[in-house]
Amino acid sequence: MAVLAKDEEYIPRYSYTDYKQWEGDWELIRGIPYAMSPAPVIRHQEVSFNIAVELKEKSKECDKCKSLQAVDWKIDHETVVCPDNLLVCGEDIGEAYLTKTPEIIFEVLSPSTMFKDRNVKYRLYEAMGVNYYVLVDTSAKVAEVFRLADGLYHKEKNAQDELFSFLLEKCVIEFDFAKIW
Repeated sequence: MAVLAKDEEYIPRYSYTDYKQWEGDWELIRGIPYAMSPAPVIRHQEVSFNIAVELKEKSKECDKCKSLQAVDWKIDHETVVCPDNLLVCGEDIGEAYLTKTPEIIFEVLSPSTMFKDRNVKYRLYEAMGVNYYVLVDTSAKVAEVFRLADGLYHKEKNAQDELFSFLLEKCVIEFDFAKIW
């Protein structure tokens, strides 16, 4: 065990400065780069687009909320992620990249990102205080909805074709999961 901790000292760490110079699509989590390739398959993109449309439509009543797709969220100098879909509320959310913690994040699972989405990003989003984290499995046509309570995620629902109410501080998003498949 002590050897593992010592070995971790030799794992190279990168920063946002390095990240900005890389070609291709990457995420940087706690200084460790993750390639975002290959490009998502058609079904992934179709479902992600449908999520974006539903989020945009259902968040119209929330004055200070924005529905965004695949935008960089710079958490700190060693962590930059690019969620598939998100809803962020409030002012001063950033310009070149997101600087404010989103209220809701959707990640559409794919074989190449499933482990990272279910484990690394799950723990990261939980620690950063993202109120809702939704893991979307396009093959099973199910979306696992997790809600943050007392600093930990708890599964609220396995949604397939029903309405789900995302309870935010200043508004409620009545999201229709039937419309994303």
